[in-house]
Amino acid sequence: MIGTIANTIAIFVGSIIGGLSRKAINEKMSQALLTAMGWAAFGIGINSVVQNMPKSKYPVLFIASLAIGVLIGTLLDLDGRVQRLTSRRQAKRAEGTEADAGVNSDSKLGSSRLGEGLITGCLLYCIGALSILGPVQAALHQDYTFLFTNASLDLVTSMVLAATYGIGMCIAAAVLFCWQGSIYALTLLLGDFITTNMMTELSIVGGFLIAMSGLSILQIKDCKTLNFLPSLIVPIVWCLFA
Repeated sequence: MIGTIANTIAIFVGSIIGGLSRKAINEKMSQALLTAMGWAAFGIGINSVVQNMPKSKYPVLFIASLAIGVLIGTLLDLDGRVQRLTSRRQAKRAEGTEADAGVNSDSKLGSSRLGEGLITGCLLYCIGALSILGPVQAALHQDYTFLFTNASLDLVTSMVLAATYGIGMCIAAAVLFCWQGSIYALTLLLGDFITTNMMTELSIVGGFLIAMSGLSILQIKDCKTLNFLPSLIVPIVWCLFA
């Protein structure tokens, strides 16, 4: 778990640094960063899809995964729950600073979009070869190379995200810890259960979700990406039992 802990600390520290530097960023610069992150997320997502789709052994699995996943997510109202949670957080902040509403305009913008930022951050941190194969390598061979490399990349990414969305992006560190910790534990129990086919299918579905996040950030289309998160479970279950 050393590599996962290092990766978690990197995101936490990066979020703190980025969140603190956000005070020096005006609204115009914040909007510019949002646009940059939107296009970056969209590009990373599309690249993941294009790279992995030709390798897929199950060409229609990603379609089934997205359809089944969004049905489950919509029934559970995942997007609505998170939006209500962040709205309550914003309301509490607003109540505490009613007397100084003008100074708080930028922070209100960041608070209202924190949920969107967390979705994007968690997807960028968790869906990728380094983040998924890293815990497997650590559990089987005590090789932390992937995780330490991923930690370096996530340190920079978390700084940019926190500078855009605020210090609340620290929450993503806990999500990454649970994600990689679960993979590590499952690998210890089941051995090398992550196959090449599973990685391929997971990368395709994850790529679509990251691209959706980019479109939402750019305000091109509100894809309600959170409702699609259960889609990531479908290729894992399929490849385990196929």
